Amino acid sequence: MSSFDKTAAPLSIVVLGTCDTKLSELLYLRSQILSHAEDASITLIDVGKSPVSNAAISIPQHDLLEKYGSSSDTDLSKAPRSRVTQIMTECATTCLEHLYSKSAVHGVISIGGSCGTSITSAAMRHALPFLIPKVIVSTMASGDTAPFVGESDITLMYSIVDIAGSNSILDGILDNAAGGIVGMARAFQKRQLSQNNHNTSNDPRAKQKKKKKIGITMFGITTPCVDAIRTHLTSPSSPLPNSELYIFHATGHGGLAMERLIASHALDAVIDLTTTEIADHIVGGNMSAGPHRLEAALKAGIPYIISVGACDVVNFGPRDTVPQKFVHQGRKFYEHNQWVTVMRTDKEECKLIGEFLVQKVRRFCKNVDVVSVVLPVGGM
Repeated sequence: MSSFDKTAAPLSIVVLGTCDTKLSELLYLRSQILSHAEDASITLIDVGKSPVSNAAISIPQHDLLEKYGSSSDTDLSKAPRSRVTQIMTECATTCLEHLYSKSAVHGVISIGGSCGTSITSAAMRHALPFLIPKVIVSTMASGDTAPFVGESDITLMYSIVDIAGSNSILDGILDNAAGGIVGMARAFQKRQLSQNNHNTSNDPRAKQKKKKKIGITMFGITTPCVDAIRTHLTSPSSPLPNSELYIFHATGHGGLAMERLIASHALDAVIDLTTTEIADHIVGGNMSAGPHRLEAALKAGIPYIISVGACDVVNFGPRDTVPQKFVHQGRKFYEHNQWVTVMRTDKEECKLIGEFLVQKVRRFCKNVDVVSVVLPVGGM
């Protein structure tokens, strides 16, 4: 163990789970976390439907409902599962927000099936910022995980077997997860302490070294342009030599992640070169970032360059998943790889994409002096 680890404060780790169905597994996970970090402070939160009594539970289900619930429903025994999921998600989210704002939280971990994963993943996504370690061991971790991860940095581990009882496979998975969250929490704590020391430094050069954070959107077909921008901005002769670049893959969640960072004031400027997510939103592709794309930077009033990179294509999955209506129209397709098929946008779709862009700028632009729309006059 390093000298840093010996002098650092104990780790604070939150464990979430439905204690009415997975108490023994949660207690085993808790014990394994302590085996990897003996002095860790563990907050076990019960997000189950029915109350459970156990000395290891830090925030019982009844207390969670009373203290953090907005509903008068404190007895969920007869409530339908969908309502229970909704209520417990709200309570868990509020509770995590409170814990994060009032005390150190170095990591959060949960285990669960479909309902448990739904509750805890939503709480992690909405209550905690990026970079705080978030781990979920789930039976739902293999397949379409977008509803659980979204644009967050949640780490999912597939449980292989159901989270029900004890066996060598599940015990090994939970032990790996415990070791993982402890390691991630230690890395986060070390980074946090280093940042705090930097912020309290009396060295006047510390402020001068603050980097400008610039977001850039990219896709495979816009990579050469983004590479040229990166080379220019990071060269010694750049007008912003002390900048830090954040490249976002415009796959739907990439755009959402960038907009979330903008809204939290984590980016100083954006080059939105690749706005293909608008095409997917309008035409019905599978890489849409939703109807609010472009709004965050315009509302923030930060320097913002918008272009139409990759708006000439709509993204679908494997070739055989492309909607038949487009196949029957004789549209042009290109198989980017075995998992991604792109379709050329037509004249009417390109018009709608342009109108979307114009309407967003007109409606949400806070400072017209720092917004530019750049069109490639040589074609796309």
